[in-house]
Amino acid sequence: MFKDLNSGTKISITRSIKTAFEQYMTNIEWDEKKYNLQDFIEEWRTYINENASWYKDLSVETKNDTGFHQDLATKINETIEKVLTEEPTEDQINQIDQLQNELKTDYDFSCKAEAKYLLDKLENERKKK
Repeated sequence: MFKDLNSGTKISITRSIKTAFEQYMTNIEWDEKKYNLQDFIEEWRTYINENASWYKDLSVETKNDTGFHQDLATKINETIEKVLTEEPTEDQINQIDQLQNELKTDYDFSCKAEAKYLLDKLENERKKK
């Protein structure tokens, strides 16, 4: 059923998953020990109900279709996997290294989205000093 949606809707769904996932991870400070799939799904539901125009455009039939939910679960897993495997840019790595040397910190990061979070965190720490 997911495959039957227009490409704009599919792109919007993917974008909403990515945005909600990154917001959720920021809320838990990218601490994998705090990660809970059910908590993320709840945050994503809130996000789509409040911010996603594509959700309002789906028919009730589609929203209630078990095949659609299975396809959506697959899309969620694929999108999260993509976020977690996207390498940080060289610029992000260099900026983080510089800030960590300056602030005498040693945070680990593994993907581009986490690097973005860490850069923001380190910049805020630097401003406080």
